[in-house]
Amino acid sequence: MAPIHPELDSSALERLGFSDWFAGQLNGVDLKEHRIARVTAVHKQQFEIHDGNRSIRAEMTGRMEYGAESALDFPAVGDWVVIQIFDDASFAVIHDILPRRTLLKRKTSGKKVDIQLIAANVDKAWIIQSLESDFNLRRLERYLVMVLDGRIDPVVLLSKSDLVPHAEIRECIRAIERIEPDLQVVAFSNEKTSDIGRIRRLTAPGETFCMLGSSGVGKTTLLNHLLKEERFEIQEVREGDGKGRHTTARRQLIRLENGAWVIDTPGMRELGNLGVESGIADVFDEITALSPECRYADCTHTHEAGCAVTVAVKAGTIPEDRYASYVKLYKENLHYEQSALEKRRKERQFGRIVKNLKKYHPKY
Repeated sequence: MAPIHPELDSSALERLGFSDWFAGQLNGVDLKEHRIARVTAVHKQQFEIHDGNRSIRAEMTGRMEYGAESALDFPAVGDWVVIQIFDDASFAVIHDILPRRTLLKRKTSGKKVDIQLIAANVDKAWIIQSLESDFNLRRLERYLVMVLDGRIDPVVLLSKSDLVPHAEIRECIRAIERIEPDLQVVAFSNEKTSDIGRIRRLTAPGETFCMLGSSGVGKTTLLNHLLKEERFEIQEVREGDGKGRHTTARRQLIRLENGAWVIDTPGMRELGNLGVESGIADVFDEITALSPECRYADCTHTHEAGCAVTVAVKAGTIPEDRYASYVKLYKENLHYEQSALEKRRKERQFGRIVKNLKKYHPKY
């Protein structure tokens, strides 16, 4: 087999998930002076990277850090980066990020309106919900919006199947199929070796999977089973509300025995979406399909006369709870988009003020 690129250590990078697609993004990269590596963990502005042979501590160049306009300009777990290695391969400097094939992002938690990167270059996202206490279709729709907007294939894993009657499990799966008929859904128990084997067979060498879900749904337990060792600490869910404590403290890229890569993520108590128009359109495709029949091209499907969507809701073709979820996500995304635009406008205005101050009053 010919190497992906003559200047690269192809076999080592391929084990990390490097492919022809990423090799096609190398135009303009000086591979005599630089190397390619993958980000395996992020700690604020400190990074762990792997070049296929070793794990190295890394930092961004000052140009990258101070020239960043948003969180999108910072490396995320799973990114491929252009680096230089120093100090006997104990330290590296990140010069650039290769274009991303896929990207998982969400709105930062709390009132701040900004993007938080979750992971990059993910092949499949495992959305994990507990059948015992965490199953929620509306929350699942939020995860699907985020995943599909990032151009990632979703798989739903329903944990703790040993604690729920079979009839209830079947109804949960049917409920998911009613909103996403082609979605792959797997019910499993972390107590059953056969179930772990089924999930292990969903992985493939060189592919990257990301675990998403609330605290306490069994992500860390599942990861330990897939690794065949108790590598990560597990905490019990709280009595009373069934909610889990945060076990995973950071996002990191972890290699499985078969050569697949898994990104474990901290549990998400709050899942706001920002800039996810395509994800909303994909998840609510029955609404998207009716949009061309609306009287107005810019119909919001909320109050306009001649709206084909609201007519379908009144007729029962589109369930009311499904429609309500769409409207909530649509309005939320629009609000966050407007807030983000206003934030960027103020930042640009402040930048011009600083530039003029330096130009006309150099002492400042």
